[in-house]
Formats: sequence, C-alpha cells, structure tokens
Amino acid sequence: QVQLVESGGGLVQAGGSLRLSCVLSESIFNFNVVNWYRQAPGKWREFAAAITSGETTSYTDSVKGRFTISRDNAKNSVYLQMNNLVPDDTGVYYCNAEAIYPRRTYWGQGTQVTVSS
Repeated sequence: QVQLVESGGGLVQAGGSLRLSCVLSESIFNFNVVNWYRQAPGKWREFAAAITSGETTSYTDSVKGRFTISRDNAKNSVYLQMNNLVPDDTGVYYCNAEAIYPRRTYWGQGTQVTVSS
C-alpha cells in the first residue's frame, strides 16, 4: 500500500513562508505526477501545484510567483515552498500522486496551514 506523508504545516503571519514536504513510501519514479491540493474551510479541494516525472511544473494562478514545487528523487520527496503567504492560503494541504502502474491515485492525510492577517 502506497503511503504519502505530508509535514511542514503550521501557523504563520501574512507575508511569511512555510515549506511543505511529502514523502512517498516507494520510488518516486513509479509516479507520473505528484500534486499538491488544498482545501479551505467550507470549500472544495482545489489544485495548487504539480510536478511531473520530467520535472515539468504547473501552478494554479493564485499561487504563481509565490509557491515553488520541487522534488528530491533520492529521498522520494516532493516539496512546496510557499512564500508571501496570505490568509486565503489557509487550509489543509494534501499531497497526491498518480501511479504509472497500476493506474491509481494516492492521497496523503494532509497538513494544516493557517495564515493569520
């Protein structure tokens, strides 16, 4: 059973930074893409950022220029560096990985990010 373990969330003031980590329980090369999603209170879960096996990255518009997704293949880990945080960034951040074979999607348990104004 594939496991994704997120960490790095916390409480930060607006303008601050946090770095989230997602550690995969098996080789990162078994996955086409690893994503970060987030869910604000009372809202649907939404896509935040993605990095493919070829290290192509993509971001939702609201985080472009502030968030950076990266990966460390040797550590089977994906990171989300979040700078210049705003209160609207508050929510639970989830790591999501799409396996190559069998074609399944896995989710972590989430890590809470709270940005105070």
